[in-house]
Amino acid sequence: MSSETSTLPRNLLIPLRRDRKRDLASGSGAELLRSKVTQVLATEGAAPGSSGELPWRTAFGSAIHLLRHRRNDEALAELARVYARDALQRWLPSIHVLSVEVRQDGAKLTLRIRFTESGSSTSQDVEVPL
Repeated sequence: MSSETSTLPRNLLIPLRRDRKRDLASGSGAELLRSKVTQVLATEGAAPGSSGELPWRTAFGSAIHLLRHRRNDEALAELARVYARDALQRWLPSIHVLSVEVRQDGAKLTLRIRFTESGSSTSQDVEVPL
């Protein structure tokens, strides 16, 4: 392990899974940042009709959960794109969202988010199924 890697902050990765040491997997750097993006989008934030998933921080997360079981049309895709972009700008100010692409395949909706970390020129992608 290089000295640069060992100084990066480590934290649990989402989705939670076991590592090879029978512990919860943790990561750092790009892997951790992708995990944070997934965590923000997968957490139900306070919105009309919802008080939020985390009792100690009800506003944290996104409003994407409001789109479940809705008609999968162009309006839904645009709402998903806007909800994702807004949540990431609010809860992960250390990243710059380059694009949010919505893929519709029958009843399946998937977000592909391209972003860079502040101060970095390397972009990363994460796919989030809805």
